[in-house]
Amino acid sequence: MRTQDTQANTATNSCTNRRSFLQLASTVGAAAFVSSSTLAAEDHDGSSNGLTREDRDILIAAEIAEALAVTTYTNIIDLTLFFATLPQDDQGYLRAARQEEMSHYLLEQSVTRQDSPFTSFFYPPQMFYDTQTTLNVLVTLEDAFIAAYLVGVRRFSNPNLRVTAARIMGIESDHRTLARVLGPNVDPSAGGPIEQITGIQGVAESVDPPNNNGYERTLGWTHIKQAVDALTPFADINAAQAAGFDTSRSYRFVAFRPQLPSPLGEFHSFKG
Repeated sequence: MRTQDTQANTATNSCTNRRSFLQLASTVGAAAFVSSSTLAAEDHDGSSNGLTREDRDILIAAEIAEALAVTTYTNIIDLTLFFATLPQDDQGYLRAARQEEMSHYLLEQSVTRQDSPFTSFFYPPQMFYDTQTTLNVLVTLEDAFIAAYLVGVRRFSNPNLRVTAARIMGIESDHRTLARVLGPNVDPSAGGPIEQITGIQGVAESVDPPNNNGYERTLGWTHIKQAVDALTPFADINAAQAAGFDTSRSYRFVAFRPQLPSPLGEFHSFKG
């Protein structure tokens, strides 16, 4: 499946700015009210845990992030020169990550009953054609996803959602480490080996060791607006232009039914 490029983003994307992006995510989240009985059915434990407005805001922001993640992994697999030169286990990581991000999206969508309000995304120039750029952006996104789900751990209103956010954050942490593993395995024909990768904090870090965190980085984020602000250039054409992204083309999120690598790691309930 090859992602289709477009000359412009969706009509919603093209008419929003950084502030209205956040407002739209919040408004759509607020409109997607889930009754306590619906969430109780999702919980499978008969509890009556209704969603607060902040819960919905976080979940809608997470849907946007997961749609962006699926789109990113899809195009790494479909478009990059380096993917085909990677060892089979590294290719397997990228394919599995795509499946996992899609599963996260569908889980969140099952709670909000609302699709992501943004389904087409922008990237920095040469995103899928320069390997250093690709890995820098991939790690940047995983950094952001980790910190965003930690906001959920901090601010979700009930234990089921907080534990679910922690469970997803753990997978995003796997993805960040494995993305850094790729660097030394990039073939010289695709610009490798890559020994340093720059993530969201703007500091080039050695890929040795790839698991270089003693503790996951919160980035100082305490509210979901901070995560939304960081991801806005990927979804909004005006913010993308201001950030120096390539706005001559966008990449569409295409949903699919995921197949997770192991039934032992599938989502069974919000009870954990």
